Amino acid sequence: MPDSISPLAPTRFPDLPALAGVTLATAHCGIRYKGRTDLMLALLDPGTTVAGVFTRSLTPGAPVDWCRRILPHGKARAIVVNSGIANVFTGAQGRRVVEDTAKAAAQLIGCSPREVYVSSTGVIGEALPGEKIAAALPGAFAAASAAAWGEAARAIMTTDTFAKGATRQVTIDGVTVTINGFAKGSGMIAPDMATMLAYVFTDAALPAAVLQALLKSANERAFNSITVDGDTSTSDTVLLCATHKAKHKRVAAAGDPRLAAFRRALDAVMIDLAQQIVRDGEGAQKFVTIRVSGAASARAARRIGLAIGNSPLVKTALAAGDANWGRIVMAVGKAGEKADRDRLGISVGGVRIAEKGGPVAGYDEAPVARHMAGREIEIDIDIGIGKGRAEVWTCDLTHRYIDINGSYRS
Repeated sequence: MPDSISPLAPTRFPDLPALAGVTLATAHCGIRYKGRTDLMLALLDPGTTVAGVFTRSLTPGAPVDWCRRILPHGKARAIVVNSGIANVFTGAQGRRVVEDTAKAAAQLIGCSPREVYVSSTGVIGEALPGEKIAAALPGAFAAASAAAWGEAARAIMTTDTFAKGATRQVTIDGVTVTINGFAKGSGMIAPDMATMLAYVFTDAALPAAVLQALLKSANERAFNSITVDGDTSTSDTVLLCATHKAKHKRVAAAGDPRLAAFRRALDAVMIDLAQQIVRDGEGAQKFVTIRVSGAASARAARRIGLAIGNSPLVKTALAAGDANWGRIVMAVGKAGEKADRDRLGISVGGVRIAEKGGPVAGYDEAPVARHMAGREIEIDIDIGIGKGRAEVWTCDLTHRYIDINGSYRS
């Protein structure tokens, strides 16, 4: 585990209120880590509905396959997550561990195994000792608490340097509803749906189909708009669970106007978690916001933004505080989306650097260099050909990233 906290970390884990229908517990299984918890159990009341989005990797882990298979049932009673070993590329043994874990949790709860969601995060290609998880589940089940949000977030960490949580409250039909979430992720982050996991809970009464539509939309603006290193994990999972404890009127469609505030709050929780993942990027020293406007479409704008955010040349310039805007031009050009060199405009830290095919007359690099030396970097790109816009978030690339990943298995 890391011996220091990211300089971009929030000052503390937020206060997540109790959420009706959700209790959480953690345990130490000894899967890989010593002296810390490595198992998280979330217990959900009967009637809880669930939605999920998963990695688009073509080499997913056994837990992802399991969650995809049971998701159409739309119900959830538990989520079991281990850290340390990802249970990826582990063949039949890995599949048995997932099935046995779901069965063991289901027996404790008194539900069907297809209502138990399983995730794993950590090293790829090593066998996961499922017997250790099974042995720890009864104790975790007995100790579950409505207040253990921070403990749950810490138990699923791998190379993370801090636990990540977020919360919002809004009303539906005048009834207060809560949204709580926690996530993990630090490296192998380019979700495309890093080792990234996120679990979001609400007491709203929302059917699975409505949840799925809301989650898919929010995910595009949140986890699909971040990158640390351009690598998509085999284990990416985001689950959204609704316990139906809030007594508002029935909602039948995601487009219901009564959900407007809820949609904004869900977006805010997921964007908050996504940005925390970037702020904990392996070796990160700078948090970078990239805003793209004037693109052919919103999709094109996001793709251009991610091309900039994924460029090793841009990211190393950011690390060095080098105002090398030519690398940004390069990244726009390689993105594969429509662009016109002679309409392109670039600003860094609010200072216009380039426009109309070249540098701004009289451009003074000094204020840009001062901005680049800070912790929070802002890059604005105007493609100049349409109305598409997007915002993406990334971090710099430092030698510490090599140090972390060069010794990840040791």
